[in-house]
Amino acid sequence: MLLLIAVFGAGMVAGFLNVMAGGGSLITLPLLIFLGLPVAVANGTNRVAILVQNIAAVDSFRRQGYVDLQTGLAYGAATIPGAIAGAFVAVNVGETTFRAILAGIMAITVIGLLIPKKRREVTGDPPASARIIAFLGFFGIGFYGGFIQAGVGFLLMLVLHQLLRIDLVRTNMHKVLIVLIFSLPALAVFVGTGNVAWVFAVVLAAGNALGAVVATKVSVKGGERPIKIVLGIALAMMATRLVL
Repeated sequence: MLLLIAVFGAGMVAGFLNVMAGGGSLITLPLLIFLGLPVAVANGTNRVAILVQNIAAVDSFRRQGYVDLQTGLAYGAATIPGAIAGAFVAVNVGETTFRAILAGIMAITVIGLLIPKKRREVTGDPPASARIIAFLGFFGIGFYGGFIQAGVGFLLMLVLHQLLRIDLVRTNMHKVLIVLIFSLPALAVFVGTGNVAWVFAVVLAAGNALGAVVATKVSVKGGERPIKIVLGIALAMMATRLVL
């Protein structure tokens, strides 16, 4: 019972982080592996929580008047082919290889995001070339999301906010819809290959969904400032986890 409560709590934190910034799966995925699940099962179990989390987040954004289905669906559709390919790779990769890749991604994510960058305003419409690059990027993000998921929110924020110049609140709105879209075919691959531990999945999904709803309300009411604060906290947590 205490174990399931811990999984639920981790899901709440992850759901909040995933909507506000990203990196929640860098908490839940290693936790599921630590609890003894094979890496493919841990990966598939985490996808159930991600799917439910983003259904809740999209609905919460919609209720608060933030919805742009046409644009979000177009972005999300570009991720689907990559997500299916990435999921098939994930269910066939070896345990040792997956663990090494996950550790490497955590290190690269933290190092890359902690490097000081010059601040610049992201206003106005993006050039046509940026839109082309963005759609190519969505395919690559779909593959990454289908393969490992952890940290995909940071990549989407980079494309949506920095490249397409969308404000952070609407970036989060599009982000949860895009992840919801590519999570469907990716999860189907994991379910079809028997790589989901359903008890952990249901408990984790409940936690993720609750954290996601809270995050959408904070995001909409607080604007960009709380998003930047949570992003900083997420980075600090990942850095601390790597050190430990």
